Amino acid sequence: MNAQAQVHGPHTWFREADCSVDDFAKLIETSRERQPKPRLAADVAQAIPLYDCDALRPLLLDDARRPALLAEWASVLLDGAGVFVLQRAYSDTACIDDATAIFESIIRSERKSGGGADHFAKAGANDRIWNAQEKLCLVAPEVFVRYFANPVLMAAAEAWLGPGYQMTSQVNVVRPGGEAQQAHRDFHLGFLTVDEAQRFPAHVHTMSPMLTLQGAVAHTDMPVESGPTKLLPYSQRYHQGYVAWRRADFRAYFESHHAQLPLQKGDALFFNPALFHAAGSNRTHDVQRMANLLQVSSAYGRAMESLDRTRMCNAVFPVLRSMRAQHRLDANEAQAVIASCAEGYAFPTNLDRNPPVGGLAPASQQQILAKALDEQWRDDQLAAALRDLELRNATH
Repeated sequence: MNAQAQVHGPHTWFREADCSVDDFAKLIETSRERQPKPRLAADVAQAIPLYDCDALRPLLLDDARRPALLAEWASVLLDGAGVFVLQRAYSDTACIDDATAIFESIIRSERKSGGGADHFAKAGANDRIWNAQEKLCLVAPEVFVRYFANPVLMAAAEAWLGPGYQMTSQVNVVRPGGEAQQAHRDFHLGFLTVDEAQRFPAHVHTMSPMLTLQGAVAHTDMPVESGPTKLLPYSQRYHQGYVAWRRADFRAYFESHHAQLPLQKGDALFFNPALFHAAGSNRTHDVQRMANLLQVSSAYGRAMESLDRTRMCNAVFPVLRSMRAQHRLDANEAQAVIASCAEGYAFPTNLDRNPPVGGLAPASQQQILAKALDEQWRDDQLAAALRDLELRNATH
């Protein structure tokens, strides 16, 4: 039995008390020394690879070269730094400005109704829009389409999760004076108490981060003083981290060794949810730091938020159809919107009512929406097809 786990027969469980911050530090420092610069990265800053999306866009449209880029991103997330920055993920930030205006109006509305509470921060320290994905889609479907017509975001998600992923997001605004978070890991196991996490065997700790990809789109310029996310490169490689991150010695190591990079509006970053990270303090007097926090879930896991994706599909479809007809949206961009809107996994379903046709799984909501767009269905045709899918998926 090693010093970091309890072993009973073929199974291993991690225990908080057995974790070693010295082992943690050695793993991170050795990893940093040995890791070469990723081949397609434009630069590396504080051990974090930076990618120039203006240079990468042609690769994403090239079926022969795209897999190499996605493989590199997956390698960075799994065995490399655990995080990468996509500079100029949005070449045109007009859609970000339009989305920001919508988000600000939602924040004002939710404040009036007493909503918008954020259980990740002290009351009044910031504003958070839960289920921002659905709210943006239903309030401003055209803005939603323009915002998510972004093959860069789709490629990042597919690099880690493959196709059929589920996109959710939460908008976070940290006002001047907003305090930093403490180091932590994220969904799934990162949302459990240490006692709960210790009940899961070690192989589940290895599997959990592969179910989710964490990301953020910068809606404002974020100088370091405004508190962009603090990140500890290579910390995702410490397998015991889901039971270790609450310990004071691990958090102290994080505070003295983390990286923190400035971001520009339109930049995005993605990181392994097992990476130790924490939002920073906003030490400015005038920067309202806004980010759209993306939580992308594998088709084989479930999202943190429950979205009415049928309503979202019906809201977005007329805009998609119109923009495609006007050649304002290409097929790849439309696919990125569909992936951010519709359910990509056919299960769970009622197989009596919804048996597979022509394969091992019934049609997913994404497949139905894509077919409707390709065949230029009327709005009522799509609504009927989605309603029929809901009835066939129903348990009774």
